Amino acid sequence: MQYPLIIFRKGWIKMKWTFVSRQTLLVSIACALLLATVFFPGCTSSTPQTPASAATVAATPAPAPQPVATAAAQAPATVATTSTPKPVYTASPGNLVVFTAASLTGASTTIGSSFTAAYPGTTVSFDLDGTQALKTQVENGAYADVFISASNSYTNTLQSEGYFVDGTVKKLATNYVILILPPSNPANIQSLADLAKPGVKIAMEAKQVPAGTATLAVLANLANSTYNQAWENATLANVVTYETSEPAVATKVSLGEVDAGFVYQSTAAAAAPGTYQSIAIPVKYNYLQTYTIAILKESTNQAAAGWFEQYMLSSAGQNILKEYGFMGPS
Repeated sequence: MQYPLIIFRKGWIKMKWTFVSRQTLLVSIACALLLATVFFPGCTSSTPQTPASAATVAATPAPAPQPVATAAAQAPATVATTSTPKPVYTASPGNLVVFTAASLTGASTTIGSSFTAAYPGTTVSFDLDGTQALKTQVENGAYADVFISASNSYTNTLQSEGYFVDGTVKKLATNYVILILPPSNPANIQSLADLAKPGVKIAMEAKQVPAGTATLAVLANLANSTYNQAWENATLANVVTYETSEPAVATKVSLGEVDAGFVYQSTAAAAAPGTYQSIAIPVKYNYLQTYTIAILKESTNQAAAGWFEQYMLSSAGQNILKEYGFMGPS
């Protein structure tokens, strides 16, 4: 039988009629289709070809997502008290950088403006945080001229590590711990004994925070003198949050997020009327927290830093601290 014979030569196709066997015809057609896919790829499919590299990426499984830590999944005791980012402060003529314990937040604005009024041309920038975080920032190389601590422990550590100008570490103020409640007192807490009642929600500072150290000491003192170990255990079991600074506890209470919180008495004294109810803790069972001030060796404004330290220790500075509920250094 006569079939068309397809001839391929150097990229062109020629067809003529001739007598060939069926087998030869089939082989010829197959070759034609194969060459058509080579010379005319756009005619074989309307779907774009996937590059080999893209196919490889698509075939590679995506990495498994890492679990994200949530506050609810973390026990309060695991609060990271040194996670505050390193502040960006640089030496600046006429401006003092003062690393300051967070419990001085309320007083800091008055201190800054009063000092500038006394020493025109010199301003103050306060970095307010938990003392434990400020200590870590200093050790990590953050710039500061003056360091105000709410803990002798952290001051002593930095002094032993050589960060302070010799002879500049001085006692600045003292403070006691107090219990504050929301103004509506939703848990009906009438005494310290009520802190152990089931369902009471308490806020306090993490143990690395100076106010947290003081609060733990107060609870131990009260358990040994007035209540008992069961009371202390039940009270600690009612702690629902451990904060990284003292003002953070005060905020939780003022917003009604907790039923009670341990803070310094200066916080309660300086608050506007109606912000909190409070329950005092007897001095003999309380913990006297001592604040200190020192000048950093790396300060490029050591003369002005000296003026600031003198001002804070003078009657002018001490009167401001007393106005905000702090007691004298003695």
